[in-house]
Amino acid sequence: MADEPREPAPEGARREPEYLTVTSGLPAIRTVGMDAPWRWLREGWRDFRAATGASLFYGIALTAMGVILTQTWGKGAIEIAFLTGFLLVGPFLALGLYDISRRVRAGRPAMAGDTLAAWRVNPGAIGFYAVILALLLAVWVRVSVVVVALFFPQGVPSGASLAAYLLESPDAIAFIGAYVAAGCGFALFVFATSVVSLPMLLDREKMDALSAMITSFNALRANFWPMLLWGAIVVALTALGFAAFYVGLLVALPVIGHATWHAYREVVAPPEQSGSA
Repeated sequence: MADEPREPAPEGARREPEYLTVTSGLPAIRTVGMDAPWRWLREGWRDFRAATGASLFYGIALTAMGVILTQTWGKGAIEIAFLTGFLLVGPFLALGLYDISRRVRAGRPAMAGDTLAAWRVNPGAIGFYAVILALLLAVWVRVSVVVVALFFPQGVPSGASLAAYLLESPDAIAFIGAYVAAGCGFALFVFATSVVSLPMLLDREKMDALSAMITSFNALRANFWPMLLWGAIVVALTALGFAAFYVGLLVALPVIGHATWHAYREVVAPPEQSGSA
């Protein structure tokens, strides 16, 4: 692995990455600054405004899925597991939003119907990665239920009752610490391997899932603090959307999806700069 210096950007121009981290056989990774996540968010908002109808279609669909996952099981432990697990499968659910951003930036029409089959661009790799995310979600649901059961042997009627109980329980800090510790490993792995992988699988037809996951990990390693900030922004916006009785998700999720596309385009160098597919 080597770093290649880049030419400095002209004064007043948008800051360009100063180095390319090159891994043999894989796409090159650009380094970015701490301002990058906020730039991705602004660009995601611009895409949302440029294709509001199509973006809201996915916002409604994803919000409905969130409601179904978290409100129809009748068991608090499973409700909480899917509430947090929603973030694990989010990158795959936003595939159509990546396609909208790709079309908007290419000056092509961005209708919701045209993006529903975006997975057909690279069906084998995208399907394989979807299976990985589904398995991770299944494992996380089991782990989450076990952690809740350790602190609440009699069960939890609902997520709301758990929140009320924690306000009065002396075990609140211990439960939160255990739950966060259990979830961090899953969250970090999924984030590290998905932060740019699915947009890249959509953008590069010959890219395989394993190479995309490794490239995504390299992107996180080369830009750890900016990516950590980006992850915190994603979690915060999603949490605010849920807290606003799911209504906030209608806009937050599409903007996050569009912004993720721009994160990929800025952090992963194009094939001509890295010699990859």
